[in-house]
Amino acid sequence: MNAYDTFDTPLGDFTAAVNDTGAVVGTAFGDVNALCRYARMPLDDLTHDPERVAQVRAQIEQYFDGTRQEFNLTLAPSGTPFQHSVWQALRDIPFNQTRSYGQLATMLGTSPRAMGGANGSNRICLIVPCHRVIGSDGSLTGFAYGTEIKRRLLEHEARVAAGVPGVLRSAS
Repeated sequence: MNAYDTFDTPLGDFTAAVNDTGAVVGTAFGDVNALCRYARMPLDDLTHDPERVAQVRAQIEQYFDGTRQEFNLTLAPSGTPFQHSVWQALRDIPFNQTRSYGQLATMLGTSPRAMGGANGSNRICLIVPCHRVIGSDGSLTGFAYGTEIKRRLLEHEARVAAGVPGVLRSAS
C-alpha cells in the first residue's frame, strides 16, 4: 500500500505519496483528494503515514526555504516509455530555467502536442518540474494547478538563483 502525507507549504497544502520501497509515486498541490485526482491514485490504495513520506516532505520544505535546488529522491512514476522520456527531459531542465513545449518536442523528436500530453500526465509535480515548461511566446500555459502557482514557483526559483535572501511566503 502506498503511504501519503499532506503538509503545508507557502503555496498551500501539498500531498506526496510513496510506494513500499519509499519511491515517490505521486505528488499534488492540495490535499489527498487532489493527489487522487491529479496523480490518478485510488484513495483505497493510500494510507496516511507521515513517517514514510518524511524524506519527501523534508526535501520539499528545503526547496521552499531556498536551500534545495535539486531533488534527490527515488521516483517510480507510472507511464509509457514515451512519457518516461518526457519526464526525464523535464528533470533535466535546470533550476531557474524554462523550456518551451516546442523546444522539448524538438529535443525529443516529437510534436509539441505529444510533448504537452505527456507533460500533462506527469503525476509527480514539482519534483518532476513541469512548471518549468512554458508556451513558445513565454506564456505560463498548461499547469494543472493554475498559472498563479506556476508563476510563483518560477519567481521563487529566480530569487533563490539570484541569492535574494528570504523564502517564498504564503499569499495570505
